[in-house]
Amino acid sequence: MADLTRQVGISEQTFYRWKRLYGGLQPDQVRKLKQLQEENARLKKLVAELSLDKAILQDVASKKWHGPR
Repeated sequence: MADLTRQVGISEQTFYRWKRLYGGLQPDQVRKLKQLQEENARLKKLVAELSLDKAILQDVASKKWHGPR
């Protein structure tokens, strides 16, 4: 196992962790999991950006606005 993991450039610990996590999954299930993880990351980024936009707008709205005089 050590030779194989060295050839593919991962540690044995990584191999056994992947085997524990994904060992029982079919290839199409692994693809679906990967897609869901990517979608989750995209949505988390979107929520973070929208939360920042909201905070900025609330900060601006809370200050007294003195329009053109």
